[in-house]
Amino acid sequence: MTQAIREDHETCKVPWEHVRIPPFSQVALRVLQLASQENVQLNQLSTLIASDPAFSSEVLMIVNSLLYAPRFPINSIVQAIAVMGAGHLQGVCLAVGMRGFLRGAINEPLVRSMWRHSLACATIAEQLGSAGFIDRDAAFSCGIMHDIGRLAIAFLRWKDYAGLIQSRQCTPSEMVALERETFGKDHCEIGGDIVHEWKLPGEFEAIVRHHHDFVKPGACWGMHELIRASCRLAVAAGFPSFPGCQVPPFEVLLEELPQRERRQFFGEVESLQAEIGRKIAAVEAL
Repeated sequence: MTQAIREDHETCKVPWEHVRIPPFSQVALRVLQLASQENVQLNQLSTLIASDPAFSSEVLMIVNSLLYAPRFPINSIVQAIAVMGAGHLQGVCLAVGMRGFLRGAINEPLVRSMWRHSLACATIAEQLGSAGFIDRDAAFSCGIMHDIGRLAIAFLRWKDYAGLIQSRQCTPSEMVALERETFGKDHCEIGGDIVHEWKLPGEFEAIVRHHHDFVKPGACWGMHELIRASCRLAVAAGFPSFPGCQVPPFEVLLEELPQRERRQFFGEVESLQAEIGRKIAAVEAL
């Protein structure tokens, strides 16, 4: 908090400690907890989801969207879960819960840009996970959640954050340092606190807190590094985590991937951008 940002030529401090975090959907939380259990029964999940008409309506809209492109309209939660699978249902619940958290601000330009980044990261992480023998559903869910701290700042302190972003262009690591100086915490710390307060699964807190940390050379390329790589690739593919974000060219980032994961992206960058854009548009249209 030693550095202040300038807005209308006045110095202002924006400590994060006094910000009240809106609650996470309790139905979404219970579905997440239940879906993670082994041998979970389909009727248990469907009954829980159906208990909240607004939540179940969002789930049905998602499963009938271009994300899944079913051959016939799906009208029941039981059918929806069967199409998605209990694993991917977790990612859907996180997306619905986060949309509820962001409420009407989802269309505010700064929030929308960061939300699109999270969706792009989830899409890329899911694709990378399939090559790296990492659970695709878990990769998608972690991709959705990784930047919840940045989304929270953009939603709850958007004027302060917009002023900070507009003051300079910088790399993601430099922005983390600026966040810490301006708000007292960076978006990784804030996001970890939010996940903890919401009582979401512990694996999300670890990813949220450490997705900007570099893995030591020779370390196993697991979920942590997958999300970090997906985040950078999403930015390079045209879905920045904040305006003015500076990253190496997409092709350079691909060279940093292990060969097995790199194969997932053979072809033109434009085709990947189009595929990510199609999936994001499907979610944004809901």
